[in-house]
Amino acid sequence: MKIEEMRSLSIEELNKRVNDAHQELLNLRIKAYTRQLANHRELPRVRKEIARLNTIIREKQLNLK
Repeated sequence: MKIEEMRSLSIEELNKRVNDAHQELLNLRIKAYTRQLANHRELPRVRKEIARLNTIIREKQLNLK
């Protein structure tokens, strides 16, 4: 999902996406631990997505954009 698409979502939708991303990160960590993860670059991708979502939530709370 692109940044502009993320910015168009409401805070509630963004929080839901953060929760979904945390769940995905947990599943990826379990797969990595059990050596079932095919692409190890998925872990940093999901962490960065969580960071982006949290940044946009904070921007909306401060009415920056």
